[in-house]
Amino acid sequence: MKKEYKVLLAILIIAFIIRTIFVFLFPVRWWDETVYANLGYDLSKNPFDYSFNHGWSDFVPDGMWPKAGFRAPLLPYTLSVFYFFKLDFLIDFLIPILGTFSVLFVFILGKKLFNEKVGLCSALFFAVFPLHVYYSGRILTDVFSTFFVLLTFVSFWKGYEENNNKFKILFGFFLALTLLARYTALWLIPVFLIYFLIRDKGLRFLKDKYLWLSVLSFFITLSPWFFYSFCEYGSIFGVFMHGAKAASYWGGVQSWTFFFKYWWQTFSVLGIVFVLAFVYILYKREPAKKEIYLLLVWTFFFLGMAMLMPHKEGRFLLPIIPAICIICGFFIDRIKYSKRLILALIVILLILSLFVNFYYDSRKSYTESNFCFLQGGNFLKNIKSDLVITDESPLTYYYTKKATHFYPNPWSLSALKSLIEESYLDKETYIFFTDFDMPLTEEKNIQIKKDLDNFDEVFNCLNRTIIYKYRVLRK
Repeated sequence: MKKEYKVLLAILIIAFIIRTIFVFLFPVRWWDETVYANLGYDLSKNPFDYSFNHGWSDFVPDGMWPKAGFRAPLLPYTLSVFYFFKLDFLIDFLIPILGTFSVLFVFILGKKLFNEKVGLCSALFFAVFPLHVYYSGRILTDVFSTFFVLLTFVSFWKGYEENNNKFKILFGFFLALTLLARYTALWLIPVFLIYFLIRDKGLRFLKDKYLWLSVLSFFITLSPWFFYSFCEYGSIFGVFMHGAKAASYWGGVQSWTFFFKYWWQTFSVLGIVFVLAFVYILYKREPAKKEIYLLLVWTFFFLGMAMLMPHKEGRFLLPIIPAICIICGFFIDRIKYSKRLILALIVILLILSLFVNFYYDSRKSYTESNFCFLQGGNFLKNIKSDLVITDESPLTYYYTKKATHFYPNPWSLSALKSLIEESYLDKETYIFFTDFDMPLTEEKNIQIKKDLDNFDEVFNCLNRTIIYKYRVLRK
């Protein structure tokens, strides 16, 4: 085996190990994680019903309930395969595995665009990149979709620069899968169009019949989802419009400067290296090279679109991290002096940043509130219960597989009684209160707990997670 491939193998092993470690960083799943897992569980029983019509719900405002089309479907359908074959114990390792394969594809893309050394350097950066490692421990679409982003770019380059017609068609297929993995892949489509226009200085690329076969492959792959969208929303683009609308009411609105304000948290030391690399590229007039302008258009167009979105989080930029790593790898390869020392320093700083994140997040994760929540979920899982009233519907369903209903909103004790007595009086009903995501420092949550204390308490963990059974109000 060549030395370079031994190094690559070592990088991949390290990448998988540290991503697996981060799986165990989070004892309780996030809301979005349980939504995707629950959808997968429900799809394993009925693959034709993609909705919140199975005893639990996500927040779906604006009269859209129980439509789930605003959630990209590829991850839930992938998870459904694990549930169908009773392999759900492997789900925790799906994202770390795909994250590790992403490291491999960063190497392949870096090697194709430049050379083997750039590929190895880029893969090493990506292997220990804090943001990617961190979210490899979560069942979310960010790392999942980044894997398909890389497949898309590798197939694009092999198809349209190495003139492999098979990969031209695969490009359309992988681009469609990327879109089904996360709707923000729509922002990638103009990247390829801009690349063609710059490369050909015109529309000559439209004469390639395989480009149109690629477009056909793209739409054929999406056709089942267009059909679902038409049936559910009355428009083949309904799912994307619902997704855009959902982005405006989830998580609040952040300033367009958000990613600059949290530059270090998002990019760590590689953000500084990228800026230096960009200055070097401009100084050396490297943007004239097609490899460089592909990476730059990929990075800046996607970043610009993310800045325009109302809600912003650092993880939303994961699809451009491979491009940033390759640009940084290219820059390091061009350094003439102390190259290994600089490379080692960057990697050490990335690893330090990674484990600082691990330390602080583990302290926030392994708390009494989290463990009490898990104990409460285990209690509910093992008792006869037809319905659980809770403010954590997807999490409760994920851990108990019991039918749930949200607290009345706005909250009132009379509204809670009416909800149960008018619709669920014939059901064995429990009320699940937890400070896991409802801190008792908030007046509303204190009032909810005070009202619920009128019911019969059947479980209590440190007064943080309490389960009540609905019988009659205490006198």
